[in-house]
Amino acid sequence: MRRMRFFASRNAREILRDPISVGFGVVFPILLLLLLSFLNRHIPAEAHMTLFEPEQLAPGVSVFSLSFLALFSALLLSRDRSSALILRLYASPLTGRDFILGYLLPMLPMALAQTLVCLLAAIPLGLPVSWRILACTAVNVPIALVNLALGMLCGTLLPEKAVGGMCGALLTNVSAWLSGIWFSLDLGGKVFRRIAYALPFANAVDAARAALAGDWGGMFPQLWIVLAWAFGLLTAAIVIFRRKMTAR
Repeated sequence: MRRMRFFASRNAREILRDPISVGFGVVFPILLLLLLSFLNRHIPAEAHMTLFEPEQLAPGVSVFSLSFLALFSALLLSRDRSSALILRLYASPLTGRDFILGYLLPMLPMALAQTLVCLLAAIPLGLPVSWRILACTAVNVPIALVNLALGMLCGTLLPEKAVGGMCGALLTNVSAWLSGIWFSLDLGGKVFRRIAYALPFANAVDAARAALAGDWGGMFPQLWIVLAWAFGLLTAAIVIFRRKMTAR
């Protein structure tokens, strides 16, 4: 455990050495909020468009912003794999679980900060001040784990050059289009909706919106689905990383 904490602190320092990536994860959601809130003001009331209202938009954007964590974590791990550092670490007493947790734990404060800043930025746009903002932040932890686990998997299996395309382009687009943030999933038909709700992103958005609204019963079963995805992906990341270690 002590060695894992030391490894995690090393990774935290590596993250802080890249302020552009950290800043992007915080600033980009705010820009999205401002842009879509501006568009919302010009949508006629007769259209009955509520997706861009602050109570609906802010939790959705906060969930979407967490998809960038996959890219950051995957790049960190893939860079270590391409260097001599990972070979020395393989010779250490660290286990596969220690490695994954060592990469993951420093990212969680970043995930919480992203969510909280995004929700607080929505207050001047009309989001009511409430302790439920903290509840929504907590509910976003499982989807943060999902994205981090996906990043760990990509960082373990893919070279550094391929990580950007998989996590930066593919994953963010899947999260954007299958989360129900920008449009109702019903517009895509029954099959599209079923696919979306089989994945964790739309379920995470619904759970975050329910938490922000104080609808505690409305968070379930969506939150259980996201937690199941998080557990499964983290388990897969640990197992695959351990096999890579053994192969080396």
